[in-house]
Amino acid sequence: IFQKMKILVGVKRVVDYAVRVRVANNTIDLSNIKMSLNPFCEIAVEQAVRMKESKMASEVIAVNIGPAKGGTETLRTALAMGCDRGIHITTEQRTDFLEVQPRTVSQIFKSLVDEEEPSLVLLGKQGIDSDCGQVGPMLAGLLNWPQVTFAASLEQGDDGDSTLKLDRETDSGTEQLQVQLPSVVTCDLRLNEPRYATLPNIMKAKKKKVDVRDISTFGDAGVDLEPHLQVLEITEPPSRQAGIVVQDVDELVSKLKDEAKVI
Repeated sequence: IFQKMKILVGVKRVVDYAVRVRVANNTIDLSNIKMSLNPFCEIAVEQAVRMKESKMASEVIAVNIGPAKGGTETLRTALAMGCDRGIHITTEQRTDFLEVQPRTVSQIFKSLVDEEEPSLVLLGKQGIDSDCGQVGPMLAGLLNWPQVTFAASLEQGDDGDSTLKLDRETDSGTEQLQVQLPSVVTCDLRLNEPRYATLPNIMKAKKKKVDVRDISTFGDAGVDLEPHLQVLEITEPPSRQAGIVVQDVDELVSKLKDEAKVI
């Protein structure tokens, strides 16, 4: 399987992790704000490219659902990192859960899996805009494939080319699992450290093939494009109160006990 294994990897466009978001008119204001490849998707891309470099895979296809201009930039980043080609599902709707939601995304990915027939789908464990973490499990359910979420390591399994061996992050430690291919894997922070795209690879990425399709074509094929959950209100967190300076340990203990009531 590895010699012919095709990997489908999701790449989401999100507000850059270093940017402080602005709330305006009961929504996140995306005007004039820096957008980047979702950090967990970047880890998924790095893992897919490493698998190809180690001959565990033959082709890596990056998939983005997003606006015409911004989505192309996100795909070019993935292609510059080493993906072979891209699929761009264009939509001017917001993909940060407000309009295009995980149910729709997972159905679109299922359609692409049926078409491309990959042996492995790699996704970020979550998007840092919505923090849902739902597309991977939903996709595995639609495909009836095994899944591993929050993967922290990935290598060839003990049963040869048809399995993968993974470590999975949990609240209480790490699980060691072996999964049969084809499967869906979502990638956690410790899986790898993504590479920086070099200038020659950035130039090469401009020549790589990107298949562009409108999201409406998937609606015509039966994908439910309507959002089924509504965000009622978006507010900024309360401003942090200024701290105080205490004179000695006794005063600190007194304030923690009598005012903060934490001891």
